[in-house]
Amino acid sequence: MKIEFKKVPQIRKELLTEFNSVKIEGTFCRISPSLVKIDAVLKGNTEINCCRCGITEVIEVDEELRLLLSDGIYKGNEEEYLVIEVEDSLIDFDEIIESELNSIKSDYYICEECSQYGDNFEKEF
Repeated sequence: MKIEFKKVPQIRKELLTEFNSVKIEGTFCRISPSLVKIDAVLKGNTEINCCRCGITEVIEVDEELRLLLSDGIYKGNEEEYLVIEVEDSLIDFDEIIESELNSIKSDYYICEECSQYGDNFEKEF
């Protein structure tokens, strides 16, 4: 789902969109001419690879999203929200979901079988 930055209402609007069996559910609104606030939850299932054995597993995603979308370069210092700079004044919620999933997939994940071995594996320093 895509929406132009200027068409985002100042009154909170319900947000529900899905991409690859993962959805964003919550609210969004414009809080200034160049900022949109999103308070939502990322829910669904995604595949992830074990860092030790490489096996692919499906995990459940349930992450709270507190985002500020900036139309152009952001010059503030918001600590509660993750800031995403939007290009071309177009908000692409599918791209946001994909970006958050890639962030989750880049974390160090160990499957149940490998976690039983504890620290009995070769470490690289």
